[in-house]
Amino acid sequence: MLTESELIQIRRDLHRIPELGFQEVKTQAYLLSFIHELPQEHLTVELWKTGIFVKVDGKAPQKTIGYRTDIDGLPLTEETGYPYASEHDGHMHACGHDFHMTIALSALESLAHQPADNHVVFLFQPAEEGPGGAEPMLQSEPMKQFRPDIIFALHIAPELPAGVVSSRPGLLFANTSELFIDLKGVGGHAAYPHLTKDMIVAGSFLVTQLQQIVARRVDPLDSAVITIGKITGGSVQNIIAEQARLEGTIRTMSPEAMKAVKTEIEKVVQGIEVAHDCSATIDYGANYYQVENDPDYVEKFAAIANDSGVTYQEASAAMTGEDFGYMLKEIPGFMFWLGVDSQSGLHTSRLSPKEEALSIGARLVVNGLRQL
Repeated sequence: MLTESELIQIRRDLHRIPELGFQEVKTQAYLLSFIHELPQEHLTVELWKTGIFVKVDGKAPQKTIGYRTDIDGLPLTEETGYPYASEHDGHMHACGHDFHMTIALSALESLAHQPADNHVVFLFQPAEEGPGGAEPMLQSEPMKQFRPDIIFALHIAPELPAGVVSSRPGLLFANTSELFIDLKGVGGHAAYPHLTKDMIVAGSFLVTQLQQIVARRVDPLDSAVITIGKITGGSVQNIIAEQARLEGTIRTMSPEAMKAVKTEIEKVVQGIEVAHDCSATIDYGANYYQVENDPDYVEKFAAIANDSGVTYQEASAAMTGEDFGYMLKEIPGFMFWLGVDSQSGLHTSRLSPKEEALSIGARLVVNGLRQL
């Protein structure tokens, strides 16, 4: 196992070079340089786009266990004040993928020196934050070659103390979809509104009507969220806007609810087109399938955590999105939260996870790979 100081150094190296999905060139090179320094006797390495597959042959294999880590960063300007802050302007590891990769490398280092009984496959997956790397990675040639029988992954949890991990059987993360709606009307002078089709007005009506979908058209025993996080339109205060764009997200606790919400969105948008005499287009962008944990493996993992000196507690389902759900849709397994005790949350410019969680996560992942 890597020492705590080695883990911290790797994490800080990776923290400096965040890259967006399918652009993780420096990140891939760093990971490969580490992997190539390991004993190669039991390793098989295959590249896929900016990602990496590493198979570690087992001593007496009866199955193959997969472990996935994500490797991309976010388009966010860092404000942590770290001396090892991002060197890439406007990019940051604000979701903890620097932690995720470091823990995976530590587990890989341990198994390269002392293989487990079973085969183990590490998946260094690009583009988790978008446009989505898990689904195409599942269809890749290396995946067909190394396909695991079970698979698991972790995600840092800022709200949990270091030394605590959390998961649950069944649904852990929601189904998610991006939402982009473009409206086009007729612009003109503010003094002559009757000669225009005002897309600021149309967009404002649309925002309020979208909220009624959850309030009045989704089963109250189900759960859904529609959030519009950004609206753009117009150019100056005395010109009526010809165009407007709404950007948001949809989150549901079931695939059926996601389908129903999208159907209702399309009906509402069609109504806006008629009522405001405009045209509209909808783009759902990146879509992530729910993270559905296998109950038996969660139970085994909880026991492994407790035996490893780590506090395990049951999580609540969250509206968080994670494209690891596509892998769990096809391969049984689970995801768990790793406590990192940060005052700032995920996807924020001041996320500051406690580095002592690195060794806790590394020890737990290795034990999981050896014992599941």
